[in-house]
Amino acid sequence: MTDVQRAGQRIFAKALLVVVALLGVQSSSLRITCGAELSRRPNVLLIMTDDQGYGDLSLHGNPYVKTPHLDELGTSGVQFERFYVNSFCAPTRAALLTGRYPLRTGTYGVTHNKETMRAEEVTFGEVFQSAGYATACIGKWHNGEQYPYTPPGQGFDEFFGFHNGHINNYFNTELLHGSGPVATEGYITDVLTAAALEFIRAHKEEPFLCYLAYNAPHSPYQVPDKYYERFEKQGLDPNVAAFWGMCENIDDNVGRLLGELHRLKLAENTIVLFLTDNGGTAGVKLFNAGMRGGKTSVHEGGSRVPLFVRWPARLRTPRTVTQLASHIDILPTLMDLCGVERPVGLPLDGVSLVPLLVGKTNDWPERTLFTHNPIDESNRYPGAVRTPKYRLVREIKGPQGGSSARRNDGSAPPWQLYDMLSDPGEKQDIASDEPAVVTELAAQYEAWIDDISNAGLRRLPIQIGHAEENPVLLNAPQASFDGKQHFHSGPGFAHDWLVNWRAGESVTFDLEVVTAGTYQLQLLYGCPEPVTLSVQCGEQQSAIDISAATPEVIELPHRDERGRARYNSRSWPVAELGELSFEQGEQRLRFTLPTDAGSAALEFKGVRLQLVTKSR
Repeated sequence: MTDVQRAGQRIFAKALLVVVALLGVQSSSLRITCGAELSRRPNVLLIMTDDQGYGDLSLHGNPYVKTPHLDELGTSGVQFERFYVNSFCAPTRAALLTGRYPLRTGTYGVTHNKETMRAEEVTFGEVFQSAGYATACIGKWHNGEQYPYTPPGQGFDEFFGFHNGHINNYFNTELLHGSGPVATEGYITDVLTAAALEFIRAHKEEPFLCYLAYNAPHSPYQVPDKYYERFEKQGLDPNVAAFWGMCENIDDNVGRLLGELHRLKLAENTIVLFLTDNGGTAGVKLFNAGMRGGKTSVHEGGSRVPLFVRWPARLRTPRTVTQLASHIDILPTLMDLCGVERPVGLPLDGVSLVPLLVGKTNDWPERTLFTHNPIDESNRYPGAVRTPKYRLVREIKGPQGGSSARRNDGSAPPWQLYDMLSDPGEKQDIASDEPAVVTELAAQYEAWIDDISNAGLRRLPIQIGHAEENPVLLNAPQASFDGKQHFHSGPGFAHDWLVNWRAGESVTFDLEVVTAGTYQLQLLYGCPEPVTLSVQCGEQQSAIDISAATPEVIELPHRDERGRARYNSRSWPVAELGELSFEQGEQRLRFTLPTDAGSAALEFKGVRLQLVTKSR
């Protein structure tokens, strides 16, 4: 059986699960677990921000930031004081979408296709879509760049945003609507909010689920002047001033959303959730609510984030929940609240938080939660275990913390243990005082990591030939390469490109061809002098003459110097590479500069493939 046939079986099985879920919903009484039946299922507005930590809200004691709308959302609903996610973007999003730990979904990084979630995973988009909800994903996706790993392939009727881990320009930027690019006007958080409001208004007469994933306050640090200047006048560093300005802009936009729900008389029966995807970044050095660590850390500050849940129709009593909860719990909780049946055969790691939402805590069991920060396909650490009393931590450090950690479990120092009740700031390692606790919790972690990674991990091939996305753009960070090429801005995050591609060296993409046929190829590149490029797939090979071309630099409105060095955009020249025939199945597309190509160094941004003729 070929990989394409296996993929087809997986997609069929996934579709069958959704059909079964729909039949289950149609035959159910639609009784909400926590209360009586509703005349109409509740709407869901799930808001997630990017890199905003627990301490980046005035509700949590931040003396610099003012977030009145988020504060009111928290105090008028249910606040979770011990809510945990991963300390990186994409793994948190995969867990949130599926109710499963990220390694189960195939997600183990933030770039190079390691962020891609397997297509057979069932997301809350698919679950609610099958139950008759209108579904939208607006903003940052970061769980796959090409269909079917994108929102349109994962249960969302509407998609407006971008696929990658970040975007370089926050003003008048180009986004995707469905799979096609569209120009926008204004600041990106305002633009995304406007799109969410448009979706809500269009579906106000039917149940809807809107997943609004803001990309702010993630770097690059770009924000309108009025938000930046308030913090700059306080003498704060430019990156901190911009970061907290972005947080306040988010708060204003949350106010717009909540205000429109009231105006449309939808607030009473709309479940509004707010959370963030990992610990804080720029602001943690000034205020971090007493926690140790921020984004990328497996200490408390890396993964403890806010969770607010408001549903006036059923959650009438504001309360604070102190029990442990996690990103894997959101999907089962929403299914429980909305009376949506769980698809048969879907193994969830999370549990419904409805008892905690309604104050039924007497029988709530103590939980143990786990965190793993992926580095590559084999690393078991960094990792952590959290119980109501303890945090067990094993780190692998790099020059910039966890995000720059190197693959080598042997370099991990011994487990650290902290008593989170008496030492919430993790200042005193008590591992030597409590060896039995360390042994027990470490054994639980090792068993857990074995369980969630037993399906194996690999960089998934890029699928081409879907009618839903044609042409398909393959980006440089998704390629493998040899020689002395390297990424322009470091590790090869979103929008980066390869430089120093010289004679005798290759760039390769692993593909999964869904539709056999003839494809037209275009190269996005830069080169100071003409070169000849060899293009190969299987037995096919051709030599294409490439003209000299210089990419045009696009100035970006960064507030900080590091942003100017790290986040760059170019207007890329395009070279026509002709046509190639692809057979169905896994194929390897390779580009090589011949050994006689001279001394020119090619810059490589990506290649665009368009199916022009299907095979008969």
